[in-house]
Amino acid sequence: MPLERPVIWIPQRREAVDVKTMTQHSPLMIDIAGTQLTAVDKKRLRHPLVGGLILFGRNWENRAQLTALCASIKRLRPDLLIAVDHEGGRVQRFRSDGFVHLPPMRVLGAMFVAQPRAGRTAGALAATRAAMACGYVMGAQLRACGVDMSFAPVLDLDYGASGVIGNRAFAQDARVVSLLAQSLVQGMAQTGLAHCGKHFPGHGFVRADSHVAVPVDKRSLRTILANDAAPYASLDLVLQAVMPAHVVYPQVDSLPAGFSSIWLQKVLRQRLGFRGAVFSDDLSMAGARQVQGREINPTQAVLAALNAGCDMALLCNQSLLGKPGNSPLDTVLAELSHAIQTGLYLPAPECGARRAALLPQTAALAWEAMLDSAPYQRALAAVP
Repeated sequence: MPLERPVIWIPQRREAVDVKTMTQHSPLMIDIAGTQLTAVDKKRLRHPLVGGLILFGRNWENRAQLTALCASIKRLRPDLLIAVDHEGGRVQRFRSDGFVHLPPMRVLGAMFVAQPRAGRTAGALAATRAAMACGYVMGAQLRACGVDMSFAPVLDLDYGASGVIGNRAFAQDARVVSLLAQSLVQGMAQTGLAHCGKHFPGHGFVRADSHVAVPVDKRSLRTILANDAAPYASLDLVLQAVMPAHVVYPQVDSLPAGFSSIWLQKVLRQRLGFRGAVFSDDLSMAGARQVQGREINPTQAVLAALNAGCDMALLCNQSLLGKPGNSPLDTVLAELSHAIQTGLYLPAPECGARRAALLPQTAALAWEAMLDSAPYQRALAAVP
């Protein structure tokens, strides 16, 4: 496969589009700074190019506040997708006021391969049941507060090399990862919580952390497909969304996977047959800002991700920068609007449909009703 391509931040122009007519697709997922919506937040969330909001620990005080925040977002825009990183272990934004602290996924992987003995719950059946229970509890609690989606599960393999992945991964064996991830997302699905597998095709082999560096994985496409990408192939019937890694795989492409049409179109869509939504990883991370030896700005990163094949571009923590109404986030919104008007970005109609498919299709139980439900209590008892 060729390694060279046109510079990613100067795409070819296409037919101009009026951004006001782009109601079918809203490709940006952004953040807010506080625990309730400000006038500036409301203005940004009403923007036709904003389709989602990602929550962080700074947006949390307690369950009542989170529920009120999510309700205010839905009153403003019922179609906005509310998401959070809520994997368990060290990546879980809400940990108090009744939220169960879910175990890191490595605990489930260790349970899967352990031999059962007296007083010890272990083995494949016990582990898959525990994974489903974790997914159910996660989904029930988040949905009771108004959250639509969690960026989980991590499908990276645990080679013992990556500190940023570490115990977030189920195991090194792709078969174990696939089975446990399938159980986890089935538990989430029972509550109506959407999910997203990450970080395609795999972040577990490299040591560098893409939050602060540009990781490079020099293995061949054949090796990666046979190992790291295997869970994506085996979970093609259940995965709703996928998030690519900010990792460069130079044997395949000189661009990070999240900016690579080879990885997203030729491999993920065509070769693996994935039909769900593709979310970029956070485009404020260092791995998304240093590309082919050059630094790119947030708008260039958004355009690179969208033109490569992402349906949604995730831009985090930009609300904390600049002045209200005049931040890098506002610049991105203005520049992306201009890019659409001048034909630098033209989304396919199915992009909006893939985002809309992640919105809840059923009503969620309120917190007290959830606590009283027998399925929740059974799941809670099975969480390790």
